[in-house]
Amino acid sequence: MFRSPFALVAGIGLALTIVGGVAAEARAQSDQPAEANAVLPPRLVTDSPAKYPAAARRETVEVALVLDVDASGSVTNAVVERSGGPGFDESALEAARALRFDPATRGARPVAARIRFSYKFPPPPARLVGRVLRAASDAPVAGANVVVKDAAGVAHRVTTGADGSFRVDGLPSGRAHLRVDAARNQPADSDEDLAPGEETTLVLRLAALQAPETPPSGGAAGEEPIEEVRVRAERPPREVTKRTISRDEVFSSPGTNGDALRAVQNLPGVARPPPFGGQLVVRGSAPGDTQTFIDGTNVPIIYHFGGLSSVVPSESLDKIDFYPGNFGAQYGRAMGGIVDVGLRDPNADGKLHAMLQLDSIDVRALVERSLGKGWSFSASGRRSYFDVWLRLLAGDGITSAPKYYDYQLMVRKELGRDHDVRFTFFGSDDRVEIFSRETSGGDFVLGGNINAAISFWRAQARYQNKIASGTRLTAVAAVGQDAVNFGFGDVYAVIDTTPVSLRTEIAQRIIRQIGVVAGVDVIHTPYEVTARFPRPERPGVPGGGVGAPSLVTKNDGHVYTPGAYGELEVTPFKGTRIVPGFRADYTSQTKEWNQSPRIVVRQDIPHEGPRTTLKGGAGLFYQPPSPFELDPIFGQRPLVANRSTHYSAGVEQELLGNAELGLEGFYKDLDRLVVQDALNGGSGFVYGTETLLRWKNDPKMFGWLAYTISRSERRDGPGEDRHLAPFDQTHVLTVLLSRAFGDGFRIGGRFRFVSGGLYTPNASGGVFDADRASYQPVGTLPLYNARLPPFHQLDLRFEKRMKSPPLSNVTAYMDMQNVYYNRAAEGIEYSYNYTRSRPLQGLPQLAIIGVRIDL
Repeated sequence: MFRSPFALVAGIGLALTIVGGVAAEARAQSDQPAEANAVLPPRLVTDSPAKYPAAARRETVEVALVLDVDASGSVTNAVVERSGGPGFDESALEAARALRFDPATRGARPVAARIRFSYKFPPPPARLVGRVLRAASDAPVAGANVVVKDAAGVAHRVTTGADGSFRVDGLPSGRAHLRVDAARNQPADSDEDLAPGEETTLVLRLAALQAPETPPSGGAAGEEPIEEVRVRAERPPREVTKRTISRDEVFSSPGTNGDALRAVQNLPGVARPPPFGGQLVVRGSAPGDTQTFIDGTNVPIIYHFGGLSSVVPSESLDKIDFYPGNFGAQYGRAMGGIVDVGLRDPNADGKLHAMLQLDSIDVRALVERSLGKGWSFSASGRRSYFDVWLRLLAGDGITSAPKYYDYQLMVRKELGRDHDVRFTFFGSDDRVEIFSRETSGGDFVLGGNINAAISFWRAQARYQNKIASGTRLTAVAAVGQDAVNFGFGDVYAVIDTTPVSLRTEIAQRIIRQIGVVAGVDVIHTPYEVTARFPRPERPGVPGGGVGAPSLVTKNDGHVYTPGAYGELEVTPFKGTRIVPGFRADYTSQTKEWNQSPRIVVRQDIPHEGPRTTLKGGAGLFYQPPSPFELDPIFGQRPLVANRSTHYSAGVEQELLGNAELGLEGFYKDLDRLVVQDALNGGSGFVYGTETLLRWKNDPKMFGWLAYTISRSERRDGPGEDRHLAPFDQTHVLTVLLSRAFGDGFRIGGRFRFVSGGLYTPNASGGVFDADRASYQPVGTLPLYNARLPPFHQLDLRFEKRMKSPPLSNVTAYMDMQNVYYNRAAEGIEYSYNYTRSRPLQGLPQLAIIGVRIDL
């Protein structure tokens, strides 16, 4: 996006009143001298253009002022008579103070006057930038003639450079028509919608003209050959990209090592996850209550082991949609939140693009380019070598070797404007093994080997087509495999699933005020479960731990969950948006249909000054029980889906400058919760408020303050006492700030303060169970009645960006996490007979040093 601030003076108002008791009418004629008592208005001699506000709306705006002009022609006072809105009024008043007039006169004597004066702000122009390439080879076409006919009908002519590029500035907003002509190539046409103050980038590919064919032999002597030109019927493909997302916020957030998905953990409503788990805890719900998607396809995890990085590199991302609650009808089977990650299309500008990033945690790389004829591809991957150097830090007791990798391969075919098909293959693999050299006879319980592995892959196809104006069709199909393998001594669990999914959606704009979206969402998941471990006990009932007798299950089956949804978007008035929705889901294992009505309302408050928006929503959400909860050995039947009702209301307030404040309160009512040995007897609630104060749209600085205060409680059966939920965190505060300095330097910091995790303390000493030959803990009620010390941590990031031809950019950085070395307590570990305890401490200070190279 670019901005060219300017304004034009519309003219002087029609009426004036002379200060000092003069009430005669003004009369001035250029062809005859003024009479003795004639009053002449002030005449503008020095203009002072007003600047178009950088963050204002993109439309023509007029501000009417009343000016006091003294006898010297200077403006002594200016007030707004008719407002043009926030930003415009301030700009007009500032410019008016610099206006200079020939003073009004009464007869020949200068006098003070009060006049009307108006400023008209036309919207800033748009810019069109593009390249012209040969369709067969993606070679640039130099010297091509580009004619852009703008929305006003004015033609702008440019010629492409040696690299096939062109640029047209100063275009009005609206629909523009392009025509490109080049020798020995078919002409190409394209229509683009240009937004004021924004840059639209596109690539046009020209198909070559076929050479004339030789006339058939045996033709008459001297007959001129007939020249035939064969023209391909397929429309030349092109890509359109609008730059609206700040790259710095994605790659330069401190404490995230440049990982965009980890930045989600800094937002309101997201609590600190369990240590080393890499999960999301959203609004007091368990991690399993939040679903994660990649382009609409469900995936089992979004972060690698330890949460140090996500399973999708930031360079492959197009968008991240995060819904902490009250999400739309297109999503179902979840009670917590939704994270939907969108992968971007491969770069198809005809150049080879590559990236390599290497740091002390992992190495990742990306390569992409166009293949010609509308085809393009990208490939990326990442591999950790955390396991290499972490072994060197381990003590004699325990050695750990975590490792992970992920990969993404994409091929895209442009079929026409807003019409393409894309094939993507992506996946992730995480493994960790902890080897203990201590025997089980040590004082503390930890002993034996632990191994855990989780992996998944997806083969996905996506089809998009803007069938007509206001009609869009999207279909995403995927097949894949998820594998989970966990073992602790002779206790283990192996789960394999093969999900097949289809999501199809059509959006139709009926009239300007009404749009409708309808879709189907189907998942079929065959599974196999093999497990050996003690049967889980009901909450509050002492368990035998690892010494309890183990049960074995080997079970297979399939889960079929079709769903259908629809939403209606209504905008009856300016600034009003009402979105009612409905979703229906079926679950084969419980043999039930669940209906979920939902509604969201947004209302802009009309007033002078920065924008104010009120918002609210309510909805019903269902989450089916997992196959493990329905297992004949470890689970129970019959079960129905968990249910939650979400309510939320809030306000968004734009502040002066680049600041924005958001406040939202939420309440979630939970019932029909699955509880071990209590069927669907559980219930509970979550309530709280979220505050987000954000500084944005500033090329030098970004940051925010996010604060959530909440409470989450559960009841494990009818008539039982309520207790805090395991993932309740009363206070979650994040303060983040990053600023760019000169010469490519950027420094940022993040501070977090989070209430400590909950746990259930054991009474002094355990009880020896002769049948199990081990001590059993005796917990104190109610459950989760003690809290660990608060977590607090400061992270800093330093980076230096350099231009280094022939490379595009080289960035060196250091992400220092836990600067003041606070070893947070992550849990409690007990001795074998539960007479002594000690805290389990988290990671120490971690310095991630790396370099990124862009080509």
